Amino acid sequence: MNFADMLRGATARNHSLLCVGLDPELGRFPVAMRGNTRKIYGFCARIVDATADFVCAFKLQVACFSAYGAERQLERLIEYIRRTVPHIPVILDAKRGDIGSTAVQYAREAFERYDADAVTLSPFMGFDSIAPYLAYPDKGVFLLCRTSNPGGDDLQNQRLADIDGQPRLYEHIAHLAQGPWNRNGQLGLVVGATYPQEIARVRNIAPTLPLLIPGVGAQGGDAAAAVRAGLRDGGAIIVNSSRAILYASEGTDFAIAACKQAGRTRSVLDEAQ
Repeated sequence: MNFADMLRGATARNHSLLCVGLDPELGRFPVAMRGNTRKIYGFCARIVDATADFVCAFKLQVACFSAYGAERQLERLIEYIRRTVPHIPVILDAKRGDIGSTAVQYAREAFERYDADAVTLSPFMGFDSIAPYLAYPDKGVFLLCRTSNPGGDDLQNQRLADIDGQPRLYEHIAHLAQGPWNRNGQLGLVVGATYPQEIARVRNIAPTLPLLIPGVGAQGGDAAAAVRAGLRDGGAIIVNSSRAILYASEGTDFAIAACKQAGRTRSVLDEAQ
């Protein structure tokens, strides 16, 4: 089953547009686990168990594991998701962006070592940096387009003077992803919940692409506005929340608190449809 099919299936099965981001930060762990690198897998597995009935995907941030030397725990966590909730797709949030043999190795890392169903990439180096990932036809590839951080304006919101209509850079990326770059129908776009008007522009340009929408919760994005801006027939959305769910409690009840917060977030997204 390819990524698109998995996403549709999980969305329908759990009646959910919610993606839980698994971004472990040791300093924010429950008090009894705080600062202990050996607890990363156990903490994240508990979150998976607590939230699996509320999500359409899990997104795992590579840096939050590799910074602690916890790549093996990342592998174990993906294996655990595969074993316990195999119908839920795994998105590896890596934001890679390189070319040639290096890009080939990054693609192997994402799809062979970690067995992710999709990966996030930076398209700044052009199609050359994306092509190696498209050699895995059952996988999804999300390109950074209009990200949730304020600094995204530095480049993404700039107009391209030598192209007809002077589109902004993020709009041009959306055109490429919807059109010539999407050779196998694998591409999606990352658009931040903090910019609902830009989500709507991207959706108009790319009506059929899945949109991965971070920035809900701790970053202050409006979940309902993001759904209204991005959800269209034929174009899936995946609304990610990480810290607001992971760190809903500092106590031993952290998994219960995460479950409740995931349920509340799913309800907000559902009501906005």
